[in-house]
Amino acid sequence: MDYFSLDQKIALARSLVTKTSPAYVQFYITARCNLACEQCNIIYADANAQEMTIEQIRRMADNLAAIGVCVILLIGGEPFVRKDLPEIVKAFTERGIHVRMQTNGLATRKALEECVRNGAHDISISLDSLRPELQDTINGGFSKSWERAIASVSVINEIFPENGTAFFNNVLMPRNLHDIQDVIRFATAIGWGVSVVPVHVSTADKPRGFQTFDDEAVVTFPKERYAEVKKATEHLKSLRRSGLNLYDSDEYLDDVYRFVAKEPLQWRRRNGNVCDSPNLYFAIAPNGNLKVCCDFETSGRYSVYDPEFPDWYRDGRIHEDAYSYTRSCSGCMYGSYPEITISARYIKAMIERFHYFNVRPPVLKKLSAQELRETAAQILWERTGEHLDPAVLPEKLVRRAS
Repeated sequence: MDYFSLDQKIALARSLVTKTSPAYVQFYITARCNLACEQCNIIYADANAQEMTIEQIRRMADNLAAIGVCVILLIGGEPFVRKDLPEIVKAFTERGIHVRMQTNGLATRKALEECVRNGAHDISISLDSLRPELQDTINGGFSKSWERAIASVSVINEIFPENGTAFFNNVLMPRNLHDIQDVIRFATAIGWGVSVVPVHVSTADKPRGFQTFDDEAVVTFPKERYAEVKKATEHLKSLRRSGLNLYDSDEYLDDVYRFVAKEPLQWRRRNGNVCDSPNLYFAIAPNGNLKVCCDFETSGRYSVYDPEFPDWYRDGRIHEDAYSYTRSCSGCMYGSYPEITISARYIKAMIERFHYFNVRPPVLKKLSAQELRETAAQILWERTGEHLDPAVLPEKLVRRAS
């Protein structure tokens, strides 16, 4: 089985070539979350947005199919707090739209199985380190959040279909700069991929949806560490070239460093230094209003479930509204947005994307949670000599650590 159906491949190719229909939409189905991660502000930014009903979401799915959307990411908050998530998945898959789900590990086996039955076979989990205590700290001090994520990985690998695809979302910040390579090795060992996003920081007078506040300078890189970040991103590129499952392109990783070092970004240079919203991508708030991206909602209130939405999209009024933001934006590094532009405008990256999904797609390995913990412990030990609780270490590492 293929990652995309034939119709989805045609829609995706049309989008990337013509840039007149969205390849990708992020739908923030809820602002509710069971965590309060250091790098995320969305639970506050969208807290006053009422969630759509399933009937409204079905109407929205009709409209997105009508304008040629290929992929939709169901994101939050934590999407799995919505008990009707399997029905939301079905609303899109029945209309031929590829669904990617995201979770921090809250997903239950029952909910995952229902989503799979309804056509979902693509998921991402937030994982920033193989060290449980560090992950729990990043997640807002919630105990056992790393363990829960690992348990969800085991379930996903067991129940996903043959063409199932899974990624770890990894946020690059001072706490975990050197842990990212461990996550990439872990992902490769178990049949997952990794996508890296640098932490985004804003101030209270200019709050943005996916940008955190950093009054105590915890997640912001000091200038004296810029060279260290440069070396780390170069190392990430070498890991991908060696065959490890890092999704990010060279163009993107070079801009990760530029973003951290507060240098001008380059990924938009082939489009007049603006992004491709809403031509190739846009976002949707929990209440159904169109957003230019994670951070900006249009000045006009365009409800994506409104029967007139396809006409609004086609007649250009949404584009003109969005351009008023994109023309003045300094640029972001929100993972999917830059990478879709890069894939559409840089031949090398487009070939790499094709290779990842069609030539050498990772294969999910059916491993128990204990086996996953042992794999993580092995990788962490090999790089640092640091070991986890002996209860989760393979026997040979217990002997070495004692």
